[in-house]
Amino acid sequence: MSRIGKNPVAIADGVTVTISDNLVTVKGKIGELYQEIKGGITVKQVGNTIIIERPSDSKPDRASHGLYRSLIYNMIEGVSKGFTKELELVGVGYRASNQGQRLDLALGFSHNIILDIAPEVKLETVSEKGKNPIIKLSSFDKQLVGQVAAKIRGFRKSEPYKGKGVKFVGEVLRRKAGKSA
Repeated sequence: MSRIGKNPVAIADGVTVTISDNLVTVKGKIGELYQEIKGGITVKQVGNTIIIERPSDSKPDRASHGLYRSLIYNMIEGVSKGFTKELELVGVGYRASNQGQRLDLALGFSHNIILDIAPEVKLETVSEKGKNPIIKLSSFDKQLVGQVAAKIRGFRKSEPYKGKGVKFVGEVLRRKAGKSA
């Protein structure tokens, strides 16, 4: 049996969960999320918990069992508390600024990169003198925050020699030694 899938999901205070056919709807103070359930997985609400069951022990059913449990858990966590990702720009002349939902990045290219961020994601940039610029992304949708953060990081990934680039706050980079003369 799946170790993740067999654990029940507790419903937080202020969160309402609606299960109808193959659609699970989670509504909270921050937002509302939907998840379609496929592959014969059944979702039941028993009191203040949600239980996910699978029809058989086949490999696809076992995989879907844990997946849907994690997705529903993240939906409940997201609409009650929300998710935050912070990115740090390391490098001389690397800057970030925003006007509303439009992010302007100077990452050492000949032109600035301008990115329009989805309205569900709250964007904030912090630039202090003597410190690296930080981009803060927060939303109730974990997948969306991760996708936007990965897109920003993809513009200039941290390189292993000098450590320049876009990295997550707290991320430990594997550094390499340079040439030895």
